[in-house]
Amino acid sequence: MEDDIYQEHIMDHYQHPRQKYIQKNPTYSKTQLNPLCGDELTIQITAKTNKNIEDISFQGHGCAISQASASILTEFLHKKPITQLKKLSDQNMIDMLHIPISHTRTKCALLALKTAQAAIANTKIAKSSSIKIQKKKTTTKNKTKA
Repeated sequence: MEDDIYQEHIMDHYQHPRQKYIQKNPTYSKTQLNPLCGDELTIQITAKTNKNIEDISFQGHGCAISQASASILTEFLHKKPITQLKKLSDQNMIDMLHIPISHTRTKCALLALKTAQAAIANTKIAKSSSIKIQKKKTTTKNKTKA
């Protein structure tokens, strides 16, 4: 019975996807394919401050798992810090689906996460606590007088 509820969760996101639209001027956009299944996914992210995701959306086609995971991920990340996207693991994404994922369907389930992370891969987010400026130690050689 519980498995049916989770499968309904996937089918709901597949049939009624959240955040599925094209943005006019996204800050980041990335398209990736899963050649094994034929899934294609574009993730678009607007982040005006390089800190928070103002808008996140997707477009694409493919199996129920890939499309539902894109819907679930974009709904989850909307208005969240970019750092949260960077920290999400494969297992976090699998857990959000609430269904067992076979080895052959793992790429389908992770396509949205991998695409979103690739879209922001060149984003540099500075944290004051993580920036360390090391001063070079300068040594002066003692000159001997002749």
